[in-house]
Amino acid sequence: MTASTTQLVKRKPESEGLLNEKWDHCLANLLVKSTLGAGFGIIFSVLLFRRRAWPAWVGVGFGAGRGYAECDREFKGAAGGVSRAVGERLKRD
Repeated sequence: MTASTTQLVKRKPESEGLLNEKWDHCLANLLVKSTLGAGFGIIFSVLLFRRRAWPAWVGVGFGAGRGYAECDREFKGAAGGVSRAVGERLKRD
């Protein structure tokens, strides 16, 4: 490629790359926490509940909920939310 054609190639903005990294992290976190929850649910199911299915599903739900909450907090923090101290200071002014 020549110098003129390399200048025409569009590059992704850095913000898009950061957003992609956050989504990758969130989806991986959600998958790991759901799997761990299912694992604990299966263990409790075998040991305590005579091999019933509901403890495994409850574990998946708890894991997915925790993963979702962490992703939500990460994205809301990136949106520039006002912290409590800053909010109180803004109210006084």
